[in-house]
Amino acid sequence: MSKTAIGKTIRRLRMEQGYSQQGFAQKLGISTSYLNLVEHDQRNVTASLLFKLTDILNVDLAALSGVQERELEVALREVFADPLLGLEEPVPETEIRSIAATPTGARAILALHRAWAGAREDSGGILLPSGRKIMLPNEEVRDFFHDHVNHFPVLEEVAEAIGESLNAVELGTSHALAERLRRQHGLVVSVKNTPGALRIFDAKARLLTLSEDLSRESRGFQMAFQLALLEGGDAVEAIVRAAAPSSRDAAELLRIGLLNYVAGAILMPYEPMLLAARALRYDVEAIAARFGVSYEQACHRLSTLQRVGARGVPFFFLRVDPAGNVSKRFSAAGFPFMRFGGTCPRWVVHSAFATPGTIRVQVAQLSDKETYLCFARAVAGRPARWGDPPPVRVVAMGCDVSHAAELVYGDGLNLATAAVGIGLSCRLCERQDCRSRAFPPIAHRLTIDTQTTSASPYRFEAKGKQ
Repeated sequence: MSKTAIGKTIRRLRMEQGYSQQGFAQKLGISTSYLNLVEHDQRNVTASLLFKLTDILNVDLAALSGVQERELEVALREVFADPLLGLEEPVPETEIRSIAATPTGARAILALHRAWAGAREDSGGILLPSGRKIMLPNEEVRDFFHDHVNHFPVLEEVAEAIGESLNAVELGTSHALAERLRRQHGLVVSVKNTPGALRIFDAKARLLTLSEDLSRESRGFQMAFQLALLEGGDAVEAIVRAAAPSSRDAAELLRIGLLNYVAGAILMPYEPMLLAARALRYDVEAIAARFGVSYEQACHRLSTLQRVGARGVPFFFLRVDPAGNVSKRFSAAGFPFMRFGGTCPRWVVHSAFATPGTIRVQVAQLSDKETYLCFARAVAGRPARWGDPPPVRVVAMGCDVSHAAELVYGDGLNLATAAVGIGLSCRLCERQDCRSRAFPPIAHRLTIDTQTTSASPYRFEAKGKQ
């Protein structure tokens, strides 16, 4: 575990479970001074000690990876970089790491900043008398899926039970879904022109109407969604109740997101999907063709394969439009997504818009040297009518570069030299001489010289010279 500093994670878990440093050291069979060095990342964790830690703390190896603290550190840097806070000096990295090591306090700071940011954008920053929540419901739902690593074992079981009773092998998935809806629920599936809607369910007439604008893959997904609603609704409602969303809108969005999860799991059952992914080396286009789904549907499903004992490659998943708006994001890979503002223009997510339908690959390295194998493809939809611009979005995925050999997208890459340096955002990026920089870094003093015009629009002093 020498590559990853996990001391702060060990300290957090120890304190959460009520162990003193001395008592915990005794259970591990090491001295208190040695444990203190480990918790301050001044000693590496041996394999034997690592297994003792997972056993005593009752966690798996993933819990010791430090991903949670790293994500909190990134989120805190973003908060403290907010210009409206009016900080005269940047918050030192040591303080940020210290705050992130206490997750409850860190999340409280993030929640306060979200509330403040929402309030200042909503009615001049004043909460409405109705008590309307100031956190955007879509952000609340995104956080829920992110906190659950986009994997729900109960919903997997529901989808498997439904899938086992479908006659998909003989009839084909779409036909089998339509037959199940007809025989079990008395529904007639009709395809018509439905302006402004893609799916309409008339419970009284027992009629499910799908838009003729939907592709074949999307019609299958909508039928699977309807089946999930009818047969998996109780499991979904139990999760919604336990989540206790802060508003009706958040509850509805969460409900839809969970039903989408079940629909995807019906079309792409867990075990066959995992076996296919490994056999095809995560070639998304080949996987989509095998299961009769769209490219985006296959990507989304691949990001959910995190069953204990049968995990797929841990991916992050991102969907973004040409304006940089993120409509979906999930991460089992520990990629530190930004909550506010844009992302790095050097990232392949943005260059993929230039080549619709083509998968572009990039080895992306963050400032802290964490490196990811990323691949992205622009997907164009059908315009509503002639003259309208077609909706275009980029669907992007990525994983830690250590998994590159498992992916077809890693073939032919010289991982030692292929890395492209990217940042989380310009305000947090410390890369010098970046020609793509849009904003100066918040933590550095600019060096402005009228006698010199540099390639980068903002030159700044390196650390230690401020």
